[in-house]
Amino acid sequence: MPEPVGRSGAWRHPRGATPLTDLHRSIAVPAQGVLRKLIAFSGPGFLISVGYMDPGNWATDLGGGAGYGYMLLSVVVLSSLMAMLLQALSLRLGIATGLDLAQACRAAYPLPAAVALWLLAEIGIIACDLAEIVGAAIALQLLFGLKLLWGVLLTALDTLVILSLQRFGFRLVEAIVIVLIALIILCFGYELIAARPDAAALAAGLLPRPAIWRDPGALFIAVGIVGATVMPHNLYLHSALVQTRRYALDDAGRRDAIRYATADSCLALTLALLVNAAILALAAAVFHTSGHEEIASIQEAAVLIAPLLGAPLAAIVFAAALLASGQNSTLTGTLAGQIVMAGFVDLKLAPWLRRLVTRLLAILPAAAIIATAGEAATENLLIASQVVLSMQLPFAMVPLVLFTADRRKMGGFVSPVWLTALAAAVSAVIIVLNVKLLVDLVP
Repeated sequence: MPEPVGRSGAWRHPRGATPLTDLHRSIAVPAQGVLRKLIAFSGPGFLISVGYMDPGNWATDLGGGAGYGYMLLSVVVLSSLMAMLLQALSLRLGIATGLDLAQACRAAYPLPAAVALWLLAEIGIIACDLAEIVGAAIALQLLFGLKLLWGVLLTALDTLVILSLQRFGFRLVEAIVIVLIALIILCFGYELIAARPDAAALAAGLLPRPAIWRDPGALFIAVGIVGATVMPHNLYLHSALVQTRRYALDDAGRRDAIRYATADSCLALTLALLVNAAILALAAAVFHTSGHEEIASIQEAAVLIAPLLGAPLAAIVFAAALLASGQNSTLTGTLAGQIVMAGFVDLKLAPWLRRLVTRLLAILPAAAIIATAGEAATENLLIASQVVLSMQLPFAMVPLVLFTADRRKMGGFVSPVWLTALAAAVSAVIIVLNVKLLVDLVP
């Protein structure tokens, strides 16, 4: 195992075994050829990107587009740019130090603080899993007429799928994720062609408006979009996934790895940005302009989209993209759970048990709420899960910014001053948004 590159004494504790032992440095990187290197490093960014287009994003993007037209499109763009910046810091930490973010927190902070951060990370993962469960159940209902409650319970079986895929190597997992992303993009390409959004209004929506800050409803959805786009568990995940590549461990090799991994990340997150923008633009073009501003659920959106567009296949395409989105997010959720548990408290569970525990902690409240409040509660459940994610984000984001700005920990790979300043500004904006949201929610 490579040692951290920072000076001796920068980390309190020696590094333990990697939580992804079988995958660590398992993918070879060619010594020559720009294109060959880019292909070798392509993959982790796409696994990260699925968290930026999961069912939670659908809820916030649909709610934002239906209720406020194109106004919140600027929030989608800005939050995606924030994500690119933070994921670049995450991969830099992993490549430069040989530690993922969870391990770095455990090494840098006293045990009580590390345990507290671990529990917060677990809450974020459960909230994310909740969105995946509800989204997949909705897709099964739309495609096959399955009751939502049964769909929620059925999602527990995807643990078996996860385990069967990982046995065949990490490249296969990455390939499946990329294929599902391509399916999502094709589905929304079809929907947008049918919807024909107003180009001028869409362009105007790219400019931030003060009305977002003044309107509590718009701000609630805006913070939900940030929570759905910039996900805390992805910061832990990315710092570990980049270490699946067998790059040279000297300074030149690490710099090369940071450069190619950043290219992979930015490309994948640009595709995620296009998907999120497409969902919001679709909702604005189809629902907001037709007077359906109070879309209460993804199910309602799927039922209305075909007659409003005049495209019979629109509902099926919509549901297929939703199912692909939920299954994609399931793959990365399992890995993220392994990383935070092993990294923070050095607690290692069998992957099937780890997945089952996380799934049950999300399934039980989802099933209870649907059973008592009915299927109409799913939309508020999805949006609330994304707001919870946004609340957890500072607890992953602030340590990441501090670590990558510390020369004792990063050595020659410390973030440039401009990058640290920009990351600190982004962190401050997100924290202020969260505080404003809390103030507005308190009676």
